[in-house]
Amino acid sequence: MTQKIALLGNPNTGKTSLFNRLTGSYAHVGNWSGVTVDKKVGKLHGNRGQLIDLPGIYDLDPLSADEAVVARFLMEDSFDGMINIIDASQLERNLQLTAQLLEIGKPIQIGLNMMDVARNRGTTIDAKQLATALGVDVFPIVARTGDGCEVLLSSIANKANTPLRIDYGPETEQAITTIIEQAGLLENERWMAVQYLAGNRVFVEYLETKAPSIIEVRKQLEHQLGRFIHAHITECRRNWAIAIRASSVVEEKSERKTWTDRIDAVVTHPILGLPIFFAVLYVLFHVTFNWIGAPLSDLLATVIEGPISTGVVFVLTQLGASGFIQDLLIDGVIAGVGGVLVFVPQIFVLFFFISFLEDSGYMARVAIVMDRFMQMVGLNGKSFIPMIIGFGCNVPGIMAARSVEEERERLVTIFISPFMSCSARLPIYAVFAGSFFASNQASIVLSLYILGIVLALLAAKVFSKVLAAEDATSLFLVEQPPYRVPQGLTLWRSTWQKGKGFVRKAGTFIFGGSVVIWLLAYTGPGGFDVNMNDSFLAMIGGLIAMLLIPLGFGTWQAGAALITGFLAKEVVVSTMAIIYAVNESELGRQLSGQFTPLSAYSFMAFVLLYVPCLATVAVIRREVGSVKWTWIASLYGLFVAYGISFLIYQTGQALGFS
Repeated sequence: MTQKIALLGNPNTGKTSLFNRLTGSYAHVGNWSGVTVDKKVGKLHGNRGQLIDLPGIYDLDPLSADEAVVARFLMEDSFDGMINIIDASQLERNLQLTAQLLEIGKPIQIGLNMMDVARNRGTTIDAKQLATALGVDVFPIVARTGDGCEVLLSSIANKANTPLRIDYGPETEQAITTIIEQAGLLENERWMAVQYLAGNRVFVEYLETKAPSIIEVRKQLEHQLGRFIHAHITECRRNWAIAIRASSVVEEKSERKTWTDRIDAVVTHPILGLPIFFAVLYVLFHVTFNWIGAPLSDLLATVIEGPISTGVVFVLTQLGASGFIQDLLIDGVIAGVGGVLVFVPQIFVLFFFISFLEDSGYMARVAIVMDRFMQMVGLNGKSFIPMIIGFGCNVPGIMAARSVEEERERLVTIFISPFMSCSARLPIYAVFAGSFFASNQASIVLSLYILGIVLALLAAKVFSKVLAAEDATSLFLVEQPPYRVPQGLTLWRSTWQKGKGFVRKAGTFIFGGSVVIWLLAYTGPGGFDVNMNDSFLAMIGGLIAMLLIPLGFGTWQAGAALITGFLAKEVVVSTMAIIYAVNESELGRQLSGQFTPLSAYSFMAFVLLYVPCLATVAVIRREVGSVKWTWIASLYGLFVAYGISFLIYQTGQALGFS
C-alpha cells in the first residue's frame, strides 16, 4: 500500500538522519535547529510511498516561518500517518509535541532515539511501558546507524489511533465543544479547536475566518480562567507529560557528569569560548591552505595544465580546428574553468572539516558562545546559525534565517548574512594569499572571516535601530546535542553535498561565463582578435577603474573581474585567468605586477563585502518579499566594501606598508 508519512519531532532529535536512512536520499544533517527550513519529500525504500521531513518544532504553534510549514501541512495536506521522533534524553520536553500529535488522531508511531545518551545521563526508559501509556507503538531506534529504523514503517497507515483527549478542565472543554459547533468542525477535528484556544496563529486565522463568533468564546474562557488560555493548556500538557514520564522512566539517583558536560565547561566558557572558536578556524584554514588542500590543488593544477591542456591541443590540431576554436577552448574554457577547478581540493577539505564540526556537535556551541555578542547588536545566538551556514554558501544561510522567530531579527539576519565569507570566495583568497602572503595564508584568510563577522555585527546594530519595533526580542533556545564522533559515510555525504554545488557551478555557470568573458576579451570596436586593452572587456572594466584607484587596484582588469564577480564570486578568478591568458600557477606571478601585498589585501576585503552574487540576491528577494529591501540588502555592502578597502589601503600607505 502506498503511504504518505509525515516525519515530525523536536529540533535535533535525529529526524533528518532517519529521513536519509529510510529514503536513501541525502538531506543535510546538522546539530542545530533550522537545518530543515521547509518540507523535504523522499521516496521510501521499496516504493512504499513518500516520507515528508518537516522542520523541527517544539510546539505546533509556529514562532517562525519554518515552523509555520508544519502547522499548515497538518491542517491542509492529506497524509496517511506520522512518525514522531523523540529524544529519549529529553523525554518530558519532547512529549509536549507528542501530546499535540496524538490529539490529531492520525496513525502514529514513535521512534525513541538517543537511548544511549539517556543511559549516559543516568536515565533508563521502559519502551513497552511507554507504548502502553501512550497507546501507540514505540520503537527504540538509532537514527545515525539505522538500527531499528525500518520497523517504523510497519503497517503504519493501517493502524487505527484513537485521538488523545487530555482533560483541560470543564470550562475549557465546554469552550472546545462550542468552537467545534460554531466553526462546523468534525468530531475528529477537536485538535483544531484546542490549537485555536492555545493561540496557534495558523488556526486562529483559519477558524476566525470561518466563524468570527468564536472570538467571544475565547475571550469568555480567559475571563473564566483568569489567565491566558495558552498557559493553561500548556500546563495541562506538561502535567500529562510528567505523568507519562513517571510511569515509563526509572532514573538512577547519582548525577552523572558526562564528557559533554566536561567539554562544554571549556568550549562555552564566557571568556575562553570565543578564542577557542577562532583557534579552531585558524587550524581549519591552516590545514586547508598549507597541509592538505594546497598540495592537492597543486597536483590537480599540474594535471590540468599538463596532460589535459596538451591533450586538448593535440585533439584540436588533429581535427583541424581553426585558431579561433583553439583559442576559445584553451584560453577561454580551460583557463577560465580550470582556474576555478584547481581549488576543488581545498574547497572539499574545508567542507570536510566544517561537516566534522557540525556533526560532532561543536557548531551548536558556537551559537551559544556568540549569543552574548549577538545580544549587543539586537539579535540572539540563533541568528549566528545562518551566518555559520553562510560559510559554506550564503544562499542556504539566508534560507536558514527562517528559523529566527521575530520578524525584525529575521530581516536583520538576512541583511548581514552576505558578509559571511562563502566558499565561492575561497579561490580568490587562495590566489591572492598564496601569491602575496605565502607564509601566512591561514592568518590572512582567518582575518577576512573575522572582518566579515565583525562588520556583520556592526551592520546588525545599525539595522536593528532602523527596523526598531515594539516587539520583544525573541528568546534564545538552541539544542546542545551530546558530542559524537561523526560517521565516515555521513561525513562524506555531507562534504559531497556541500562541494558538489561548487563543481556543478564550475561545469555550467562558470563554463558559460568563461566563454562570454573570453569573447568580450577577444572582440572590440575594431573587430575580432583585438589587443586585450582595446577589447570590450577592457571597456567594461574601465568604467569603474578610476573609482578603484583610492583602493589600490584601479586597473580595468580588476574592474572587469569585480563586475563579472556579481554573477558568481568564483568568476573573479576565471576572469583574471582569461585576461592574463595564464594557468593558475602563473596567475600569481602576473598579479604581482598589478598588485602589492597591501592592495591585494584591500582587493580581498572588497570581494568579501561588495554586492552578493546573483543567486544570493534572488533568494534575498524571495525571503524578504520586497523589492525595496532587496535593493538595500544587495547594495549597502558595496558602500561598506568601498569604505573598508579605502581605510585599509590609505591607512596602510600612511603607515608605510607596500
